Amino acid sequence: MFVNIVEFPPIKKGKDGDFRKWFEWSNSVYENFDGFISRRLLKPTKGKGNYAAIVEHDTEETFMAMHLSEVRQKAWNKVEPLLDGAPTPHFYDVIITTEKKR
Repeated sequence: MFVNIVEFPPIKKGKDGDFRKWFEWSNSVYENFDGFISRRLLKPTKGKGNYAAIVEHDTEETFMAMHLSEVRQKAWNKVEPLLDGAPTPHFYDVIITTEKKR
């Protein structure tokens, strides 16, 4: 499994609700790509820090196909005006995992 952890820059003042709506909307766009597993928005604890996201894909290749797509560029164009800076991406391959059965 391939994982992208994105550290978002600060959200512009008064745009937090718009950012959260964009994230929900963009999930519905990205989930249609081959290899997509999940995408989660993380909020900092105790109100300190910026949002982060975890994106899981089958492989780096399926992630990059999504990331380099025209659809992703359109989604980026919608969120960029809400951000005060650029996101910082980090990329990982999962090497050990466990999940609790529910």
